[in-house]
Amino acid sequence: HQTHGRLSLPCVCFRYTIRLNSGVRGQANMIARLLVTALLAFAAPASAAAPQAIDLVKVDKSDRVLLLMSHGTVVARFPIVLGGNPVGHKQQEGDQRTPEGHYTLDFKKKDSAFFRAIHISYPNQVDTQRAQNAGVSPGGAIMIHGQKNGLGWLSGLSQQFDWTDGCIALSNEDMQRVWGLVQVPTAIEIAP
Repeated sequence: HQTHGRLSLPCVCFRYTIRLNSGVRGQANMIARLLVTALLAFAAPASAAAPQAIDLVKVDKSDRVLLLMSHGTVVARFPIVLGGNPVGHKQQEGDQRTPEGHYTLDFKKKDSAFFRAIHISYPNQVDTQRAQNAGVSPGGAIMIHGQKNGLGWLSGLSQQFDWTDGCIALSNEDMQRVWGLVQVPTAIEIAP
């Protein structure tokens, strides 16, 4: 009576099973490891490599889209909603506009009133000077964030219209992906 063992070799695209006599299992395990390593090295698609580092976030307000970029290539694309008065550059606190221009994503905030938040460095010096000249506050606390805490289940509805006070909102699922892919600091360009 012979004892048989099973050795399964997982691969990217198939499962291969070998029945072995118990006397050759040790050698087969070593050979199997080498075979799997070789198969993974040659069979894995290029996209299975480490995720690309995001070096730029682009927002197109008119198309309502946020793009994650790496060396000029779009890595991911997400639908967004904006402030309740989205046309034009943010001028002052309370105008419900999303700023336009070049900023930096400078810190992440887990304990936000919304599902995850990444802060945008608005206002910059130009924004501050413009508001000062107009005798108003430029506002601040502009973020990329998910849904209001506890209301993520409504994102199918809330992502159909502009509702923020000037922030950029995504579904919680999309915000989780952005949160994981974007490191701070990262440049952000917000276009009209």
